[in-house]
Amino acid sequence: MRVLVTGATGFIGSSIVRELLTQGYQVRVLVREQSNTRNLDGLNIEVACGDITNAASLGPALQGCNRLFHAAALYSFWVKERALLYKVNVDGTRNVLQAAKEAGIDRVVYTSSVAALAVPVGKRPTTEETPVDFTQIVGDYKKSKYYAEQVALEYARAGLPVVIVNPSFPVGPRDIKPTPTGQTILDFLNRKLPAYVETGMNVVDVEDVAVGHLLAAERGKIGQRYILGGTDMTMGELLQTLSEITGLPAPRVKLPYLPILGLSYLNAAFCRLTTATPRMTPETIRMSRHYMYYDPTKAIRELGLPQTQPKAALEKAVNWFQDNRYVNA
Repeated sequence: MRVLVTGATGFIGSSIVRELLTQGYQVRVLVREQSNTRNLDGLNIEVACGDITNAASLGPALQGCNRLFHAAALYSFWVKERALLYKVNVDGTRNVLQAAKEAGIDRVVYTSSVAALAVPVGKRPTTEETPVDFTQIVGDYKKSKYYAEQVALEYARAGLPVVIVNPSFPVGPRDIKPTPTGQTILDFLNRKLPAYVETGMNVVDVEDVAVGHLLAAERGKIGQRYILGGTDMTMGELLQTLSEITGLPAPRVKLPYLPILGLSYLNAAFCRLTTATPRMTPETIRMSRHYMYYDPTKAIRELGLPQTQPKAALEKAVNWFQDNRYVNA
């Protein structure tokens, strides 16, 4: 069976590609001409040049494919051109799903995000069924993922066989950018994290997320959403686990919310005047007020989503950053 993977050069996408190859699929990837293909080097795959924002490039890429894994997205909390988030995440998703419909694809797995789900209240985990209050969604990235998921649901209602998966906060190998969670791990390893803002997140092994995508293609119900999550952890627990893995001391100082929020606005204003990327943005600090806890029970029960222990997943991430020279000597 031949499948197309968009976003294959990325953190989650490259893990999906590897899992597909392990399970014997013929894999074609959609890659932009300027993309960094480091995560795909040496793999036995077909490469189709194209861009999800260029609808004309998608039909040829899908020709002869049975399934589609749409994992391409712009994942950033700092984009100077805010419209670009909506162009890639919303319009790009519409382009891909329309092309899939025209190509008669048998099954589509769309990689959404927990960002599209309800913002958790207190420390109570959100599920796929928790009602969404759009006014609580912070920032253009999260809003764009919410709108993109609505596009996927729209196509599912119209008859396209779409299954939606919502990864939480993946960690593991090939986090080349890295992601915000990966950056926290890297800052810890490079001893650039003397203090922290207490918050919470749902940590999941990126390789479990990849397996979850394939399980969604095989067992998922059309038009349904599945949280591909793992274990809820506070930031303090995550840092303590990293300390146990590495032997480095965990920071003990917790920073107060309001002064850090003020500093984040000053930092963002400075970066708008320069080409710098802020280490913290008002969006990320505002989100830190919420414990981003999510319940993956539905994916475990209906799909068979594996649950790697968070320490093992974090150890994979630590080893990859060290092996690939992200960590200062």
